[in-house]
Amino acid sequence: MKNTSARNPAKIDSEKQAKMIMAGNFLIVVTVTFDSHLHSIPMYFLLGNLSFLDMSISTITTPKMVADFLKENKTISLWGCMAQMFFLHFLGGSEMTLLIVMAVDRYIAICRPLHYTTIMNHRMLMGSVLLSWAVGFVHTMSQMVFTITLPFCGPNVVDNIFCDLPLVLKLACTDTYVLELLVIADSGLLSFICFILLLISYTALSTLSFSVDKFLSVFYSVITPLLNPIIYTLRNQEMKAAMSRLRTQHVSSRQNF
Repeated sequence: MKNTSARNPAKIDSEKQAKMIMAGNFLIVVTVTFDSHLHSIPMYFLLGNLSFLDMSISTITTPKMVADFLKENKTISLWGCMAQMFFLHFLGGSEMTLLIVMAVDRYIAICRPLHYTTIMNHRMLMGSVLLSWAVGFVHTMSQMVFTITLPFCGPNVVDNIFCDLPLVLKLACTDTYVLELLVIADSGLLSFICFILLLISYTALSTLSFSVDKFLSVFYSVITPLLNPIIYTLRNQEMKAAMSRLRTQHVSSRQNF
């Protein structure tokens, strides 16, 4: 399949962006994992998982996007395209579910502070994270199980920075009307449920203060993973304090060695 994203507005320094995404999210994962104080706080445990998902999503699309900017002929194999779509929907569905869990966590912390530690215990946290992965897996399998059996005759040109399921379905050499409705219903229902639940939680808390397809693709796969570490670290005193403690411990261990 051929990718025609040569004149994408995201053609800024993509290699640096990719490194920033990986470094920022990796820093959060390492800090939450190795700082005993943060690791015991439910919000940061969930944040570490969110950063891991962001880091994973960026590795699916960003390296290929950077490589394509350096080549005139931008191609991807059929199974490479299928793998991109599988993991994007898998991780994307997991992230959307995890965001709901994080919103519920904040709701409980603010509205039921005396019961917070009892409700958001380790078992609940592990169950919520596993549930988010399960939702993502069911979400992607419900669509990909039909997509991989479709025949593709050409011309197989995807006008996007990565293989987007609705665009790929249009390339099939058979009628995909029913499958397209299934994809819209599946993705749309998951997005709508997540949006409504997030809206309800934030309303209860009162704490809210190119082409469209390509723009949304860049925003979801590049901008969001890039902004999350900035939002959750630079303006968070506990995260900065934890990073400082880890840096001090690392320096001390090297001096002792």
